[in-house]
Amino acid sequence: MSNPKLAWLVDDDEEMAAAIGLMLKLLGYQTRSFLDAPSAAQSLLADQACDLILLDLNMPQVSGQDFLEFMRQRRQFDRIPVVILSSEFNEVIMQQLLAAGADGYITKPVSTNELEAAVSAALSSRA
Repeated sequence: MSNPKLAWLVDDDEEMAAAIGLMLKLLGYQTRSFLDAPSAAQSLLADQACDLILLDLNMPQVSGQDFLEFMRQRRQFDRIPVVILSSEFNEVIMQQLLAAGADGYITKPVSTNELEAAVSAALSSRA
């Protein structure tokens, strides 16, 4: 990739964010991490752009689902793909998130291959 894409990680677990960030770097992405949804929202509203967001579902203050709904209610963020990261698999919640505008759902821990597949699918779904 000559022009690396910028992926944001929004996850309150610093170790998990670091591990996923490392995987993304191995896949050719630049990364930026946020430990909570409000700081990521502030950066979005300040016109800081990204190509993709990997979003933890269970976070204090503002959940991943609330952040996803915040994004999808604003036209300027429509084209940013969002992949949900969750420590638990729940088919009903996954379907609700996909219906609410998520572009993928993967469970932690995630392998590099799973991450690459989810990211590729999410990017092509919003292209």
